[in-house]
Amino acid sequence: MPVAASAIYFLNLRGDVLINRLYRDDVGGNMVDAFRMHIMQTKELGTCPVRQIGGCSFFYMRISNVYIVIVVSSNANVACAFKFVVEAVALFKSYFGGAFDEDAIRNNFVLIYELLDEIMDFGYPQNLSPEILKLYITQEGVRSPFSSKANKPVPNATLQVTGAVGWRREGLVYKKNEVFLDIVESVNLLMSSKGSVLRCDVTGKILMKCFLSGMPDLKLGLNDKIGLEKESQLKSRPPKSGKTIELDDVTFHQCVNLTRFNSEKTVSFVPPDGEFELMKYRITEGVNLPFRVLPTIKELGRTRMEVNVKVKSVFGAKMFALGVVIKIPVPKQTAKTSFQVTSGRAKYQAAIDCLVWKIRKFPGQTEPTLSAEVELISTMAEKKSWTRPPIQMEFQVPMFTASGLRVRFLKVWEKSGYNTVEWVRYITKAGSYEIRC
Repeated sequence: MPVAASAIYFLNLRGDVLINRLYRDDVGGNMVDAFRMHIMQTKELGTCPVRQIGGCSFFYMRISNVYIVIVVSSNANVACAFKFVVEAVALFKSYFGGAFDEDAIRNNFVLIYELLDEIMDFGYPQNLSPEILKLYITQEGVRSPFSSKANKPVPNATLQVTGAVGWRREGLVYKKNEVFLDIVESVNLLMSSKGSVLRCDVTGKILMKCFLSGMPDLKLGLNDKIGLEKESQLKSRPPKSGKTIELDDVTFHQCVNLTRFNSEKTVSFVPPDGEFELMKYRITEGVNLPFRVLPTIKELGRTRMEVNVKVKSVFGAKMFALGVVIKIPVPKQTAKTSFQVTSGRAKYQAAIDCLVWKIRKFPGQTEPTLSAEVELISTMAEKKSWTRPPIQMEFQVPMFTASGLRVRFLKVWEKSGYNTVEWVRYITKAGSYEIRC
């Protein structure tokens, strides 16, 4: 793994060094002079955040009235270096009461030196979590809110720093233990004027909000194909019937046990306290489109146009969509429009050259229609062919997933054996939902 930093400097706007720390001996202590002369004094400070001077690379970022400069002489992980700077600034702000500027640095030299020793070792970033570092670094009178209890043992902090549960502290207690899980999906569609699908995919994420006491272990089961096949192999029984889906490009929160996922294909984790994003995924096959749009646009000469659009909701009759907006493009020389809709309201918006049809509540298995007559301004100039931009849709469909993803089970285990209440919600939104006309 390439190093992230050989040295780090904090400079003010004049180029004076406020504080610095050398992590490796492959760069000299005067390298900041090269940065000051070749970058700060040449008015090239804002052109590129990565520069090479004399065999060394400089990565720099301005925060308030402070420049943070990282110097390396070998191959370096640039993304890791900038990520380290962002996380370090967030850490400093948590100690300084939300402020990070030249005055805050001058007033907290001792604390900053101690933090710089903890958050990076020989050029490799370490733990930058404020919740954990505040358990045992309380310089300058800054005390962690978790250290107010006198019986809080110091080994707890060591366990969280070196163990696998650095995102959650022990000792949490709730009167009512609840878990909220939301599956939020965005549908992306490009359909031809003849009704054939040119491009279609779903991007989704699973959001959780946990209010659980102690150190619970959660296990989430989904109807994904690989997970169901693996479960049937472990239990030596045929897989259950029902729709299964194939998840692509899956990324997890750091709390997920990846070893267990690779071996058992189950999502097991010790959740952070509060709200977090458990996982992201993408699906390209077997997408259930919530709406089908059938447009018919006729140009009657040079001054008139007829627009007929039928929108069919494909989801169940007991469901409904909210905030449905259909934007139907018209030529720029539109002068007058008249509408007739079976549901909702429609109007012409000249700013975006569209007929905007809004339906506040769209029931399932219905087919509302829009009929419009458009009058165009007649011009003497030669008429250019109208390119006909695609129709665009916006919507939200609660309790519906375009991918078909479902939660089969959500198990919570904690050594005290308390009861939990689990809430699961689904919602599908429009991403880039376009139909050519």
